[in-house]
Amino acid sequence: MLQLALALAALVGADSPSVPAAPAPELHVYGPGGPLTPVRGCSERFARARGVKVVVDGGPEERWWARAEKDADVVFEGAEYMLTDFDRRHPGFLDRATRETLWMRAAAILVRRGNPKKVVGLEDLARPGMRLLDVSGAAQTGLWEDLAGRMGLLEGIQKNIATVATNTAEGIAAWRNQPELDAWITFASWHDRLRDETEVIELPEAQRLYRGTPVAATVRTAHRELALAFIAFLRGEECHGVFKQAGFK
Repeated sequence: MLQLALALAALVGADSPSVPAAPAPELHVYGPGGPLTPVRGCSERFARARGVKVVVDGGPEERWWARAEKDADVVFEGAEYMLTDFDRRHPGFLDRATRETLWMRAAAILVRRGNPKKVVGLEDLARPGMRLLDVSGAAQTGLWEDLAGRMGLLEGIQKNIATVATNTAEGIAAWRNQPELDAWITFASWHDRLRDETEVIELPEAQRLYRGTPVAATVRTAHRELALAFIAFLRGEECHGVFKQAGFK
């Protein structure tokens, strides 16, 4: 009888449809190119630890906004004013109560490999004949002016700005396509992405300016607790190390 019962149970189990495993939760994270590398590095660690999937996309906002509007769980930006402006332009999209500040990045000067113009500081950028790249956007809006204004170099540096880009992607293209450009006031972290094409001239601490990396969950997220856990992970020491490797403070 026992053997018959076991056999019947096996038959019933064989005929019963298997229940598919629930798919792993998936977070969608969007932001600009500046903090993209460390955010992706942290997302890979978070995904492994949690057994979830984290999809991070970045670059100029016009490239990813249409997708983010439909599926974004978390948005990060390259400066505090940028997330404030994003919230202003897309009212009701971000959950303001979840906003946090991650790690800072310092302004610096990028020059050509070998530093042919022998740039050692901001004063050198005001020399006659220097040709400068400026990015008026992507957390760099007003960056050169803030630095130069404190040192009385506004006029000299402004006269030497030869090319203005609206975002860092355009700025990188200009740097690569216009070898006559001598220097670029931007963030030290961009040297990490342009090591074969630049050297970084770091500014003295007393002259240095910083921009933050703000982040917030969206109102539309279906994974609020997971999104908040990811933000907390970004603020942790493990991710701090990832950001430091990418040139953040």
